[in-house]
Amino acid sequence: MFADLPLLSLVIWTPIIGGLLVLVTGSKNAVEAKVLSLLISIVTFFFSLFLYTDFDTTTAKMQFTEFLPWISNFHINYSLGIDGLSMPLILLTTFITILVIIAGWKVITFKAEQYMAAFLILEGLMVGVFAALDAMLFYVFWEAMLIPMFIIIGIWGGPNRVYATIKFFLYTFLGSVLMLISFLYMYWHASQINGVGTFSILDLHQLPLGIMPQILIFISFLLAFAVKVPMWPVHTWLPDAHVEAPTGGSVILAAIMLKLGGYGFVRFSLPITPDASQALDWLVIAMSLIAIVYIGFVALAQTDMKKLVAYSSISHMGFVTLGFFLIWQIQSNTGATAGAGMGLEGAMVQMISHGFISGAMFLSIGVLYDRVHSREISAYGGVINKMPAFTAFAVFFAMANAGLPGTSGFVGEFMVIMAAFKANFWYAFTAAITLIVGAAYSLWMVKRVFYGEVRNDNVASLQDLDGREFFIMTLLAIAVLVLGVWPDPLLEVMHASVDNLMAHIQYSKL
Repeated sequence: MFADLPLLSLVIWTPIIGGLLVLVTGSKNAVEAKVLSLLISIVTFFFSLFLYTDFDTTTAKMQFTEFLPWISNFHINYSLGIDGLSMPLILLTTFITILVIIAGWKVITFKAEQYMAAFLILEGLMVGVFAALDAMLFYVFWEAMLIPMFIIIGIWGGPNRVYATIKFFLYTFLGSVLMLISFLYMYWHASQINGVGTFSILDLHQLPLGIMPQILIFISFLLAFAVKVPMWPVHTWLPDAHVEAPTGGSVILAAIMLKLGGYGFVRFSLPITPDASQALDWLVIAMSLIAIVYIGFVALAQTDMKKLVAYSSISHMGFVTLGFFLIWQIQSNTGATAGAGMGLEGAMVQMISHGFISGAMFLSIGVLYDRVHSREISAYGGVINKMPAFTAFAVFFAMANAGLPGTSGFVGEFMVIMAAFKANFWYAFTAAITLIVGAAYSLWMVKRVFYGEVRNDNVASLQDLDGREFFIMTLLAIAVLVLGVWPDPLLEVMHASVDNLMAHIQYSKL
């Protein structure tokens, strides 16, 4: 029924136009604004489901493609398409947005229509990043999505929100400027070779580049995407942004926006600069392992629950970048690509899994903060005595965050560690330390927040989950559990695209 419709444009522009509609019509009635926002997010998710049901898993070609000339003089086009690497991230985006809209239903009373509209517009822009097949279109979506998140933190954030928003904007914007310069250079280089420049991402994948241009382009991409992931040492903006952001902002930031950096590596860095990626893989591997271990210990030292989960996110995202850049060392040691493919697929699974788990963790913290108005671990204790249902969910998500077998948190990390064994034993050993450290900080938080005797009057007055909160937690728990015990549907979608990427980067562009 929807096969002939421009599905990607519908998933991009339905929430953007809907968000603008909410702004116009919702200023006089917050309830109507929330209802309209929820309906728009559900419709967007409904459209995105057809990207999965109609997806051809046997091919690595871009699917659901759309093409319209945009700025013809510079060969900039409205070009869209998805493969097995981008489609799951779009589904994650549309799913999480529904939960964020529901989560803010009772909590957000100040300018509720603007809050909901900001998230809808942000949703459309993030989907645009995942779907863009034109580098300049990608850049427009990439930069534009900073605006609604800047507004979300700046208006509904905590007392230090101005500092956090400026730091967030400067870090992410400055890194992206170098990416833009690389796009412009490649456009010029293509014009020198072919007589006509191009911003087509697929054409840039085939563009012959010398080793020095590749290295410079790789470094520019690294700075742009490392900030977004974020990787050590450009990670310091994330804890500040999380602490000051409202719950919905923290959820989107951790569940979706961090994945944009990981997506950038597989869409740009690896296929466009494969020789530079091979030459500098040691750098990314080192940064990833430092993030996994060092930032894990930093998380262990936190007393603020949001900061703990924020640092935990940085540590877990280290598995993503590690899995992406093990390729050449695995091939060097084994002469085969099977383990390298496992690393790539494991990293992609880790991104989806982290989206569910980190979103669930921040929503859980939001449930407590809405009742007690404190994120300090010391402000709680004995929560299980008053909120047994909530505690069951929160402990489950904490264990998934620690990599408990049977949950999605285990699958991706296990695949990356197994791939790391094929590259270097010490890589795998170092990465595996995070399973111990992750269990330590997760259990440390769980013990002090949820177990023991009720410590104070605030905890004594707590009430368990209402129907809205129970619904959100249930959906996320199902997602974490299903992906943990049955990851095949996700792996099947990715497999052809991963194989194609592996085949592409085998051949030197020199």
